[in-house]
Amino acid sequence: MLLPLTATGAALGAWAYGTYEPNSPLFGRAIGRGSRRERVAYLTFDDGPNPGATEPIVETLAAEGVPAAFFMVGEHVRRFPAIARRVAGAGHEVGNHTLRHTKLHVQGPRRIREELERAHEIITGVTQRAPRCFRAPHGYRNPFVSRATRRLGYTVFGWTFGVWDSDPRVPAEEIRARVRRKLRPGAIILLHDGDGYAPDGDRRRTTAALPGIIADARAAGYTFRPLADLLR
Repeated sequence: MLLPLTATGAALGAWAYGTYEPNSPLFGRAIGRGSRRERVAYLTFDDGPNPGATEPIVETLAAEGVPAAFFMVGEHVRRFPAIARRVAGAGHEVGNHTLRHTKLHVQGPRRIREELERAHEIITGVTQRAPRCFRAPHGYRNPFVSRATRRLGYTVFGWTFGVWDSDPRVPAEEIRARVRRKLRPGAIILLHDGDGYAPDGDRRRTTAALPGIIADARAAGYTFRPLADLLR
C-alpha cells in the first residue's frame, strides 16, 4: 500500500515542480541563467507595454546604453502600439508573454495555441519584428506549452530571480536594494514594466528604481548583455 502512495506522491511532486518552477526542464527547456564565468547580467521586463512606465524605462536604458528584453502581452500591444514600436525601434528584444496574461498551466492545447499564436501575430504586425522568445505568465507551464513554443520556434525563458517589484507595497529603494543583494554572474533579472491584467497598472516604482539598479551593478563590476546572446 505504501509503494503506490509513494509513487503517486513523487509523481505529483514532479508535476508541481514542472508546473510552478519557471526554470524546470520537465515540460521543455527553459533558460533561467546565463554564463556564470563572468560578471554579466540580463535585464528583462514583463507585462507591458504600459503608458506610464515603458517609455521612461526605454529612455533610461538609452541614456545608460543598456540592452533589455521586454516580454509583451498581446492585448497591451494592441492597445499601445506606439509604445511597443518604440521598444522594438530602440533595438531591445521583444518577447511573447501570451495574449491576455493567462495562467497556462490550467489550459488545454487549443487555448494555449491561441494565446501564443495570436500574441505572436499582434506583436509581429505592430513592431514588424517577430518574437523569438517566450516567457510564461508567472512561469507556469504544462506539456502543451512546449508544443506551442516549438511550433513558433521560440526559446523559452525563466529567470534567475525576481524582486516582487509588482507589489505596490514595495518602494523603489527596496526594489533597488533587492536586486543589489541578489545579483550574481549570469543573472536573468525579472522586473515589470506593466501589469498583466490592468493595461494602465502603476509600475512607476520600477521606473524609479532602474537607474540605481544599473549603477549598483556597474559599481560591482557587472555589464548588461542582450538576452539575444542566450537564444538558440
